[in-house]
Amino acid sequence: MARRTMTDGTGWFDDTHAVKFTEATRWNGNNHISRATGSQWDHQALYYTRSGNWVLNGWSQWQGSLETYTKVDETEAIQWLIDNEHDDTDELPESVRERIDEGIEAAEL
Repeated sequence: MARRTMTDGTGWFDDTHAVKFTEATRWNGNNHISRATGSQWDHQALYYTRSGNWVLNGWSQWQGSLETYTKVDETEAIQWLIDNEHDDTDELPESVRERIDEGIEAAEL
């Protein structure tokens, strides 16, 4: 078990039992740039916990920076999944996948 404590101290989750989504990157000719942060140094991942919560994990390669775990609402999570080009939601419950699909449809032009 890898217990991850929320940055604000409101709780924790076990990341070995959560579904993890990694950030997408783009190559700028020199570096891989995070689509989530727009930086080559700052990164994010999104977790869907066993209790049905969305947690945004942020970390940086800058010395002295702290890793963060922040609970986000479903709307923010769906936008993050869209921005990071995730369609690999098979591990999520059907009801959550349906809401993600609805969010993607609503976001399309």
